[in-house]
Amino acid sequence: MSGGALHSPIGVMLMSFGSVTTPEEVPDYLSRVRGGRPMPEAVVVEMQRRYSAIGGSPLVRITREQASALETLLNDDAGKASAYRVTVGMRYAPPYVGDTLSELAAAGINQVVGIIMAPQHSPIILGGYHQAMADARGALAEDLDVRIAGAWHTLPSFLGALASRVEVALDGYPSAERDGVQLLMTAHSLPKQVVDREPEYLDMLRGTAEAVAQRVGLADDRWRFAYQSAGHSPEEWLKPDIAELFPLLAESGCKDVLVVPVQFLADHLELLYDIDIAAREQAEEAGLKLRRIEAFNVMPEFIRALADVVHRELDLAGWPSA
Repeated sequence: MSGGALHSPIGVMLMSFGSVTTPEEVPDYLSRVRGGRPMPEAVVVEMQRRYSAIGGSPLVRITREQASALETLLNDDAGKASAYRVTVGMRYAPPYVGDTLSELAAAGINQVVGIIMAPQHSPIILGGYHQAMADARGALAEDLDVRIAGAWHTLPSFLGALASRVEVALDGYPSAERDGVQLLMTAHSLPKQVVDREPEYLDMLRGTAEAVAQRVGLADDRWRFAYQSAGHSPEEWLKPDIAELFPLLAESGCKDVLVVPVQFLADHLELLYDIDIAAREQAEEAGLKLRRIEAFNVMPEFIRALADVVHRELDLAGWPSA
């Protein structure tokens, strides 16, 4: 991309859910997630236990590192050190979306691409990000164009990065065991009544899993799709839950399970506790050995995928290249 255009840097905001770094922050954080309503004490205590077990969530720190790596790559692409400014905005923890957008506007940036850190996009399920950005934009007097990226779950660079993680993980098994490894492609569970309003979202999740399986060359009987991290509420959540499959896999003669999250882009509670601790214990109880692929974090191939999302959105918006 040309670096000769005379205009302000293009802003990019990586948007995620947010998290806490210490157990003491859990009550306020969970209350914000519930729109100001306090979470039942038993749930607070359990979440504090989980955060303590992993030593606090690294999500915000890693997202900042991803933003820094993406800014470097985009500016290298542009051949101009100040062509892009990449920042982080969280929904339920600092730095908040609104504060970050205000900072970009104050820096003289008038075009911002928002990327929700979830490749599969749902206007309903992820609508909170759109609303947070709209509210923040409405509070600003500056002339500011904002565009939030749509789904990028089939972007070749993203699928390539995910397939690479799978292949590296499979290469870590002894050759005599590799062909017997069962892969579980996982996504965050959701209340069934929520997803019933937008079944296309589930199609995206399964579409990513199928595309990765095809890239890696997995036969249909080598992998299954499952959900993880169901919430603490009484309504029906999506099935099958990953833990429900462990006894069935063991009964079939399986010994090794490789978990492949197709939706999570950084180490955080849903990986470090839900998979690495809870699911591993449940698998071992069923007689299985469980591993998971390494999270993307600042994997260069993944940062390239994020850059591809930015370039795509600029083209779709018809904004001048940086």
